[in-house]
Amino acid sequence: MTETVTSTETVADFGARARRWLTENMPPIDPENPPFSVRAEQQSWDRAKELQRKLYEGGFAGICFPREYGGLGLDYAYQKAFNAECRFFEMPLILNTPSFTICSATILDVGSEEQKRDRISAAIRGDEILCQLLSEPSGGSDLAGVITRAEKVGDKWIINGAKTWSTSAFAADYGLMLARTDWTVPKHEGLTMFLVPLNAPGITMRRITEVNGNEEFCEEFFDGLELGDDAVVGAVNDGWTVASRQLHHERRAVGGGSEFASGTGAENASEMPPNHVATAEATGQADDPRVQDLAGRALVRRIVKDQLIEHVTKSIGNGSLPPNAGTLIRLMHAETTELEIDTALAIAGTAGVVDDGSGMLDIGVRYLSRQTGSLGGGTSEMARNVIGERILGFPREPAADRGVPFNQVKRNKS
Repeated sequence: MTETVTSTETVADFGARARRWLTENMPPIDPENPPFSVRAEQQSWDRAKELQRKLYEGGFAGICFPREYGGLGLDYAYQKAFNAECRFFEMPLILNTPSFTICSATILDVGSEEQKRDRISAAIRGDEILCQLLSEPSGGSDLAGVITRAEKVGDKWIINGAKTWSTSAFAADYGLMLARTDWTVPKHEGLTMFLVPLNAPGITMRRITEVNGNEEFCEEFFDGLELGDDAVVGAVNDGWTVASRQLHHERRAVGGGSEFASGTGAENASEMPPNHVATAEATGQADDPRVQDLAGRALVRRIVKDQLIEHVTKSIGNGSLPPNAGTLIRLMHAETTELEIDTALAIAGTAGVVDDGSGMLDIGVRYLSRQTGSLGGGTSEMARNVIGERILGFPREPAADRGVPFNQVKRNKS
């Protein structure tokens, strides 16, 4: 039976009600050893959608999304109260990024009423998943330099081009895709964002195998994909405004600072911060001052990261920091993750790279993908540029293509 929030329900009462409902309806877990969700497997996404439907039916889905789009219309304090309770129960965490905290949040900001009503509510119900279609094979970090082409032919947009490194696109129903609609203006001015149904004719999708064997990411090829005007998100040739908002949400989400997450916690044990003390004890180094110093530095950084998330989230909310300050969270997350994993491997030593039966080989496997946090949401180098130019007010870096019509910009040609 669905319970609803009353206008007089306090945050404490909401948290208590959430605790009762979770205990009665959601599978309990050990938060220190959460169930393993493999993002590359469809069954993980099916399970997440099943759990999301339970949250929706129970009245605890989309806590910070407006009521008219399927949410509860509550502020972040209620979401935080729910997060404090839900960490002891299995939650649809893999839906958070990119479906809720990035794509749904972006549609909420700049989408049409129809897009908000249909796509956000479907995601909150657990019926649909959203993904991003941004990066391109030849694009590198220059998102504004996309060359996927959208041409208006009659009443249709015809899309041709390719995207790559699309997170979990194989499991998604719709994707936010940035394409070029005007080649005669500077690169940032000729872009349009589209909401693409991923089962449409004209789309070929392939999985990408990473160095650690994972196949979560995909590449997509568009050959004559047809879309109507209702697929445009925002305005034609104003796609950079949409993309900028999307990147804002991604940078906050990557660092854990979004109010739109459907619960909180690690998706699986491999995502939890390494236990440096346990590693030191297992390798007989618990009393080594050097190892203690390494572990202490990592723990302090972890604590500072959590405090930074709290500070930046509050400051963006009250206007004392600009929205771009979410990039601080994104950068801190990347640097903290690398420090944590580097520290774990330094303490584990050869046990982290040779299977000696100690179980520490997982540390070495995590090391293979330690830099993913420095790439998602734009590289850490791009994040530093954003912080310097848009938060600290430093002069912008020179760019040879600034103000130049995109069809006159020199590009690598095969």
